[in-house]
Amino acid sequence: MSNLWSFLVENKQEILKQLLEHIELTFISLFFAAVFGISIGMFIASKRKFAQSFIGLVNVIQTVPSIALLGFLLPLFGIGIVPAIIALFLYALLPIVRNTYTGLVEVEPAVKEAAVAMGMTKKQILLKVELPLSLPYIMAGIRTASVINVGVATLSAFIAAGGLGKFILQGIQLNNTQMILAGAIPASLLALSMDAILGIIQRSSINVIKWVMIGFTGVLLMYFGGRAVNNIDFDKNNDDERLLGGFPSEFIYREDGLKGLFAHYDFKIDYVEMEIGLMYKALAEKQVDIVSGFSTDGRIKSYNLKVLDDDQNYFPPYQAAPMARREALRQYPQLQSALERLADKIDNRAMMEMNYQVDEGKQSPKDVAYEFLKSNNLLAESSNENSRRGVIKIGSKAFTENYILAHIFQLMIESHTNLSVEMNLGFGGTKLLMDAMKNNEIDLYPEYTGTALMLLLDTKSSQVQQLLSNPEEVFDFVNKESTEQFGFSWLPPLGFNNTFAMLMRQEQAERLGLESMSDLAGEVR
Repeated sequence: MSNLWSFLVENKQEILKQLLEHIELTFISLFFAAVFGISIGMFIASKRKFAQSFIGLVNVIQTVPSIALLGFLLPLFGIGIVPAIIALFLYALLPIVRNTYTGLVEVEPAVKEAAVAMGMTKKQILLKVELPLSLPYIMAGIRTASVINVGVATLSAFIAAGGLGKFILQGIQLNNTQMILAGAIPASLLALSMDAILGIIQRSSINVIKWVMIGFTGVLLMYFGGRAVNNIDFDKNNDDERLLGGFPSEFIYREDGLKGLFAHYDFKIDYVEMEIGLMYKALAEKQVDIVSGFSTDGRIKSYNLKVLDDDQNYFPPYQAAPMARREALRQYPQLQSALERLADKIDNRAMMEMNYQVDEGKQSPKDVAYEFLKSNNLLAESSNENSRRGVIKIGSKAFTENYILAHIFQLMIESHTNLSVEMNLGFGGTKLLMDAMKNNEIDLYPEYTGTALMLLLDTKSSQVQQLLSNPEEVFDFVNKESTEQFGFSWLPPLGFNNTFAMLMRQEQAERLGLESMSDLAGEVR
């Protein structure tokens, strides 16, 4: 707890900044969702034949995964606050539309008949009878939408829209619990606060709510007017091509990542934090100009990207290998012998081709893994399913290469042993996989020596510098330290080095004459 408090105090300015960004995203999207949601609810309450169609539509929107929706919006609206607000607006519609419709149709017919008998017009009945009586339903929908939006807004960090999700995303990728809590706790408090404030408003009269809405509308108009003025670049030089980077949190904050790269090559560019999958799409859509990838990534070929040569050898080796719990290896000795057959069997070209077949060819990772093993005569006759004894649980990170490697491990184990395999794929970060390993929820997963050296292990900077130039020494070090610190063993490397790579669109790199990182540094200085 003291460590968390120290982290909060040290980073209070950044937490406040992210909190204000989170409030901005949530309030703006909630306001527009309330305006449109209540309007739609009123319309379908008066035209009930359209009710099921409209409610079904907003239901469908609600079922779309958040990351998928952000990925769909990115090519249309770019990165940043606009697609995030649109996504939050769409997610907030369902509870508001449904509650508004329910509240209006639940008004007693006798009450409306009495209003008609008193000579009220339809507009008067709506404003003076139906809306006041349905107000508890409507406000309950808005309160529900506010809590949903605070939670979903944490994912806005994936497309560089800011908010408290930045700390949560960074913490997951950097194995930093304090950082996760620094984003999660303020987000929870914000959700509770918004619900409480809206509860107070709900107990007010409809006139108070009307003036709250009018006041908030005025604030929004001033806000958007101010942003429009601030976004005008009066001194812009049209001949100046400023490069913008898009990088995942893990690359930005790790020792062998972005800040060290800037220092090593003596340059700096503006950048935004992004989720890995959306980062590539942003590069293809020309929303960013430079991203950090991996040297075996199939998307290099898919998107026709240029790999800038690391001519000063900044990045450490990232040899891929199975990392397993020693307890599992002791319990099932045949597990190690099966996976050792993969030693030095996958080179960089083969791994890139497999990644390409999945990313561009749309083949399943398991099919690609099977074809590779079969073509290299690495499979044996599978044992009878009924004779299998023992279960090995395999995990993976949430990117193509790790999925393929996990399936390669599965097929090798099932082919060469009598063990069954359970797959638990797509963990959102290294920290989650490590926690699963420590809790015996998985037995092994594909890892990289550079990740262990720089992120998983308590390695001194002086040790890192001594090891970086020798891949074999890096492997021996991380194997020894992983065993001592966690009880995990590294099996022999698979043969390829998936180190970091800086990527650009091919046509842009050719136009600027960029071949290496030194060229890039010279271009932006």
